[in-house]
Amino acid sequence: MTQKRILVTGGGGFIGHHLINFLKERGYWVRGVDIKEPEFAPTQADEFMLLDLRRWENCLQATQNVNEVYALAADMGGMGFISANHSQILHNNLLINLHTLEAARHNGVKRYLFTSSACVYPEYRQLETSVSPLKEEDAYPAQPQDAYGWEKLVVEQLCTHYHNEHPIETRIVRFHNIFGPLGTWDGGREKAPAALCRKIAVARLTGNPTVDIWGDGEQTRSFCYIDDCTTGLYKLMNSDYREPLNLGQDRLVTINQLADIIAEIAGISIEKNHVAGPQGVRGRNSDNTRLREVLGWEPRVSLEEGLAETYRWIESQVKMKMAEQTPVAG
Repeated sequence: MTQKRILVTGGGGFIGHHLINFLKERGYWVRGVDIKEPEFAPTQADEFMLLDLRRWENCLQATQNVNEVYALAADMGGMGFISANHSQILHNNLLINLHTLEAARHNGVKRYLFTSSACVYPEYRQLETSVSPLKEEDAYPAQPQDAYGWEKLVVEQLCTHYHNEHPIETRIVRFHNIFGPLGTWDGGREKAPAALCRKIAVARLTGNPTVDIWGDGEQTRSFCYIDDCTTGLYKLMNSDYREPLNLGQDRLVTINQLADIIAEIAGISIEKNHVAGPQGVRGRNSDNTRLREVLGWEPRVSLEEGLAETYRWIESQVKMKMAEQTPVAG
């Protein structure tokens, strides 16, 4: 039997890097594509191309001679980045996805999985901290909060039309706050779990217990560990389900509670300093009913287990950075 050949776009990013490793462990030939190589560990891809997927000719090159595409490439970051770069995000991500999907069709790709986001869900369904879990059909009538969500929703529709009109199977997943080691943890594009791990690691290593938290910290989210994410992606790609599907945990916690869990893992007490900053929607949680029905599976790694792994890795990164910044006596 011929070995299946798989393309992972965004292979230099957090989820893409983990997904390449996951697929290689299962014996697939994998090509990674990104504008940058993975930052924290070498790629295990059989082939890694440095390509800007906003350009049509690069997408044609990336999608040649592969059977399946996991489309993860995106200009993105945490709430601080998403809320301040609407035009850049909408422009870049539309170009990436319009070109990549059409190039995949042109090159005869059989299956194409688009990674969407819980950001597609309407703001009017996320105004309270005790929010009802979001079902897939709750995306309409549409009113995403940010350009990032609008772009994801448009490309979801594009994938559906491509499947209906061309011989390409499309899959659509909606991520709910994926976290774990080997991801961005500083610089402005990091997400809440990584940012809090960094802040608490600094607090532990410096002895200063003060940790800044944007807003009142009572905004709520659910968080899904990266190992569950890669498993869910693989199961969805190999399923017969063509509609959008949530992929996330369904345990709702406040940002204050998230900070407390990480502080307990770190073994310190912290003093929360609530400061002005972008908070996103007031509450968001995943309804996993359809996930369980479709895949016969749901995420299994607890928040505490996932945060323990993530905190250990980020603390090691913080230690290295602090050591580099310490002047050498002489």
